[in-house]
Amino acid sequence: MNLLLDTHTVIWFLNGDPQLSKAASFVISDEGGVRLVSMASVWEMAIKIKTGKLDIGFPLDDLMDKLVLNGIMILPIEFRHIQHTNKLDIHHRDPFDRIIIAQSIAEDLTIISKDKNFSLYPIKLLW
Repeated sequence: MNLLLDTHTVIWFLNGDPQLSKAASFVISDEGGVRLVSMASVWEMAIKIKTGKLDIGFPLDDLMDKLVLNGIMILPIEFRHIQHTNKLDIHHRDPFDRIIIAQSIAEDLTIISKDKNFSLYPIKLLW
């Protein structure tokens, strides 16, 4: 299964946080599929850390090493992903969520997220 981890999902996974569902943890830990995190999530973390709205449990500078150690790759944002955001209904306006949803559609990825708003879109979702 090819996965796209939502922002909170990757933070919880890297920290071993019990808020991560057992199903999500199991699927992410399975080395048989591709595991990705959007560059939008990295950007979101950086903004929220700087504004004091987020603590990821380790310095942002360590994120790349932690991702590599866990076999998680960064999915860059491409123009075609942005084009897909224009096709999405506006169920909510969070730009980070919208690009993650668009990327999952464009790349045929299953999103791992607790966010109930994601289920309003035509995507594969697991929690």
